[in-house]
Amino acid sequence: MNYSIIYSSKTGNTKQLANIVQETLTELYPDAVCLSCCAAEDAPEDALTADRVYVGFWTDKGTCDADTAAFLGRLHDTTLFLFGTAGFGASSEYYKTILDNVRKNIAAGNTVAGTFMCQGRMPAAVRTRYEKMAEADPDNAQMKQLIQNFDKALAHPDETDFNELRKALRAWIASVH
Repeated sequence: MNYSIIYSSKTGNTKQLANIVQETLTELYPDAVCLSCCAAEDAPEDALTADRVYVGFWTDKGTCDADTAAFLGRLHDTTLFLFGTAGFGASSEYYKTILDNVRKNIAAGNTVAGTFMCQGRMPAAVRTRYEKMAEADPDNAQMKQLIQNFDKALAHPDETDFNELRKALRAWIASVH
């Protein structure tokens, strides 16, 4: 068996998840060949021919980033495992919406056989933007919630997220055998 791990990571969160995917696959399939483990914008053609493709993304406006979308559009007749990070977390409904939006970039004939999402830290500029908005409207409860969420996201992905990803990978691998 061979596989590729292709990811896009703006803040390093999704790259951390890609490393966990690589470690887990190496542990479970010591004889498997990793054709590619690289950023989506650098994905070589052989990444498209892998038996399984693990695709990681960061969330941009409720879907995957543009580099991941472009890579997904290149796939044909492929079995995929999607994994991603989002600045807002703790909501399986929100993650489902993101994954549904990501699937819109995947052509018919490809199969998404597994998924995983978790919260990830955001760039400091996001908090600065929230603070300015809160200063302009100090009674805005939503701004306070956004700042609290930003602060909570700073700790993610964490070891619990990594363990959940390992668990999701093992479940997916068991289901495709």
